Amino acid sequence: MTDFRFLHAADIHLDSPLRGLSRYEGLPEDDIRGATRAAFDNLVQRAIDEAVDFVVIAGDLFDGDWKDMGTGLYFARAMGRLNQAGIPVFLLSGNHDAESVLTRSIPWPPNVRLFGARRPETHTLSHLAVAVHGQSFATPTVMDNLVLAYPDATDHHFNIGMLHTALAGRQGHAAYAPCSLDDLKSKHYDYWALGHVHEHEIVSEAPYVVFPGNTQGRTIRETGSKGAVIVTVEDAQVTTVERVELDVLRWIRVEVDCTDATADAVPSIIRASLVSAWQDNPSGLPLVARVSLTGQTMDAGALHDGVSSLRDDARAVSASISPDLFIERVKVLVSPPAQAQQMVIGDDLEALIRQAPTDPNLAALLAEDLAPFLIAAQTSLGHSPEEADDEGVRRSASDGNWTAVLETATLALRSRLIGEA
Repeated sequence: MTDFRFLHAADIHLDSPLRGLSRYEGLPEDDIRGATRAAFDNLVQRAIDEAVDFVVIAGDLFDGDWKDMGTGLYFARAMGRLNQAGIPVFLLSGNHDAESVLTRSIPWPPNVRLFGARRPETHTLSHLAVAVHGQSFATPTVMDNLVLAYPDATDHHFNIGMLHTALAGRQGHAAYAPCSLDDLKSKHYDYWALGHVHEHEIVSEAPYVVFPGNTQGRTIRETGSKGAVIVTVEDAQVTTVERVELDVLRWIRVEVDCTDATADAVPSIIRASLVSAWQDNPSGLPLVARVSLTGQTMDAGALHDGVSSLRDDARAVSASISPDLFIERVKVLVSPPAQAQQMVIGDDLEALIRQAPTDPNLAALLAEDLAPFLIAAQTSLGHSPEEADDEGVRRSASDGNWTAVLETATLALRSRLIGEA
């Protein structure tokens, strides 16, 4: 059996719309929106440079129906480059680009082999004695165990199974095409090329069952390096599964410990944390950071109350460290020490503040008067300032989500009242 190498990728989400970026002032919108294409360009170039024998893409190549034909034309050009290099591509559809989702199509170059959605299919590369088995999603929500209908391994071939699945479940991913590791092993394939889970994971080595992760992080939920894997096969055995980085920018979380810090000292602490995060970036890629202030401090209320100023400080600090370091959001998660003594601000007002988080009727009555503080609280709890408008405050109240918001808002209010005392 011939030795060969192939590149396994998934979850490319070409031209993902990344809605809401405009809410975050200072982010490089154009770079972020173009990141999925840039990462895919890296994938194509890496496949050519490494002279892999073929490429497998295990679902969610596209993020949904094309906004226009530009997405399809871009992909056709990319596949044309691989075709000119003599590299076949095996492709199946996942939940985001299921057969029923894509209403447009164009002819692909002859090197692209798309699996159908009606039943599992097998494509072979005779000169390599490779058999690739797979089935596309017919609809975005596939809850059947597709593996059960996959054919048994083809004799005297290296067998690859392609599947878009969360297996028995992965946190943060819908349980589409559910199956067990034993289900996969029962087919006696040599390698399972999975997609759908955006984190890189080698689930098994006997046989190899691999999630390559997505090729480019698109939000703060997708932190760290992203890419694909290159698999080397010698004498019909997988000898290496090498992870290759393809992303062009990265999302990171920066936790800033503000324990016992004063409000005036926090910008300097943010700077030190961001400097450390930037220096711990050997890739040199642009970073988009979410900054979270944690710990216990007597100035917790003041920090919650000043979240907008802290956000501006963090953006100024990041810009001074590097033009490629950006702030996605600042979250204030600090709390006062349990033993902290509160200044007296009036028994009636203190009782009102303490009662608000647990009294929905009182919360509704206070919505108008506390709106500025509640907006600050929403920002610290995860909403951007642009999202945290009066309408957003009222919507949170109607949704019954006031407890956490009011706890933070009254902390900021108490701090302001104490400062005025």
